[in-house]
Amino acid sequence: MAIESLLQLPLYVWLSLFLVVPIVTLLHDVWVWLRMPPGPTPLPFVGNKFGLPKSQPWIQFQKWSKIYGPIFTIWIGRKPTIVISDPNIAVELMEKRSTKYSSRPRMVAMGEILWDGASILVQPYGKEWSVRRKLLHQALTPKALRLYKPVQTAEASRLCCELLQSPENWEKLLERFTSSIVFCVAYGHRIDSLNAEVIHQRFKFMHYSASLNVPGKYMVESFPILKNVPDFLAPWKVEIKKHGREEAVENMALVDVVRADLARAKTRGDDIPDSLCKLLLELREKEHIPLSDRDFSYIPASLFGAGSDTTASTLCTAFLALITHPETLRAAQQELDDVVGSSRTPTFDDESRLPYIRALAKEVLRWRPVAVLGGTPHASTEDDRYEGYYIPAGTTVLGNSWAINLNEEYYPNPHHFDPLRFLDSALAERSKAPTPLTGKPHPAKAGHSSFGWGRRICPGADLAANSLFIALAKIIWAFNILPIEGVKYDIFAYTEGFNIRPQKFKCAIEVRSEAHRQLLESELMEAEAVLERFTPFRE
Repeated sequence: MAIESLLQLPLYVWLSLFLVVPIVTLLHDVWVWLRMPPGPTPLPFVGNKFGLPKSQPWIQFQKWSKIYGPIFTIWIGRKPTIVISDPNIAVELMEKRSTKYSSRPRMVAMGEILWDGASILVQPYGKEWSVRRKLLHQALTPKALRLYKPVQTAEASRLCCELLQSPENWEKLLERFTSSIVFCVAYGHRIDSLNAEVIHQRFKFMHYSASLNVPGKYMVESFPILKNVPDFLAPWKVEIKKHGREEAVENMALVDVVRADLARAKTRGDDIPDSLCKLLLELREKEHIPLSDRDFSYIPASLFGAGSDTTASTLCTAFLALITHPETLRAAQQELDDVVGSSRTPTFDDESRLPYIRALAKEVLRWRPVAVLGGTPHASTEDDRYEGYYIPAGTTVLGNSWAINLNEEYYPNPHHFDPLRFLDSALAERSKAPTPLTGKPHPAKAGHSSFGWGRRICPGADLAANSLFIALAKIIWAFNILPIEGVKYDIFAYTEGFNIRPQKFKCAIEVRSEAHRQLLESELMEAEAVLERFTPFRE
């Protein structure tokens, strides 16, 4: 009966369905397009899909910023994305107007099917996100960060001794260092080897979720209604759900490890180290936390993706920078020799007297930002205007960290690695180095935008910065990091993906003297005593 009724519809109704509606839709899109920031001209209904680069989009976006300006629009189908290439604009929108620009675009495959809304990474701005963010911050307050410094110092000492034994494995050793710190903070257990099963699982989950976040890979992103297709008709959905269940099970297993630690401490009086998971479990006994066990388990788990691989990648960039800009290694070692001397290794107590090392760490973060497109995109929740341009609610917002951190107005000669950018003129003169490359003042307190913006700034930024400082201070104090003769080093040879790191390269890591070697080995016992409380995960 329904089909017969449809067939009896007048011709003008059919014409409106197949002709008028698309025309009205097109006119609406043109009206919005004309009012938004300029950009490459989109095609009707498909947008800029065929003009978007398949490799290193941040490079093309930087080129477009020279043509269309520091804020421009690209279209993914009928959905607009604004791309920001100037730090002041990024701060204005994503920090000063953070109530409008702190949500996330809808990510159906990764956020809804894989994680079922559990991960804070893709949670839309609102009450559920606020609950998770508040709990995560419990472990990242200034007071808590001070408590982690002995662990970070001990792990940095252990890293240096590992570099003594197998310098050719430096990249894997950096990954073990950052992974162990994150697991100590999240769960109160350390990582002694990358062969530990828990690390294999974490990297597997991280790489799989990243593979889902590829524009155009799944039609469900353009047509969310496909999410409701029955599983037996959608094998792609069955596969994603399977991975999601596996990750959820392993997240809860890690919480159970800490729960068992707490039970043992009560019955046997064991002293277990503080961790985010321990803190949250104890908090849960005292007050109601409106999260299921599954969602609860994703909070400590989120620290790994936020602070392990990214910090390891930043350290890899530091090695590349020191090899290709040897004057920075010499200047850093000179400061360490003057302040620390040769009778001990540097500690966090030396930080205030090591301005060049602190500046070097900031320059590494600026020079080659790991989250090259600003991390997970923001999304606007209200209509807004900027400099006369219209930005409708639901617009995706990308801060192109590559273009922002290499913006010549703020960083002259931006591909030259120069820590003096982050020193004031008096300190720069005392360093006896060339005149620093200075441009317009940067609006961010850190002087760079590598950790994101506003309410979506990386929650583990200060933890990562501390790990970066202590690792670089001890490594540069102990070793010469040198190029290998005959090897060409390309400062633009980086991996693809949303998080980048240098493509694999070889370098020579040589201890500076026998006295340095002996001191590293003697300090290892102190480091192991600190780390003894953190039971290792088994291989």
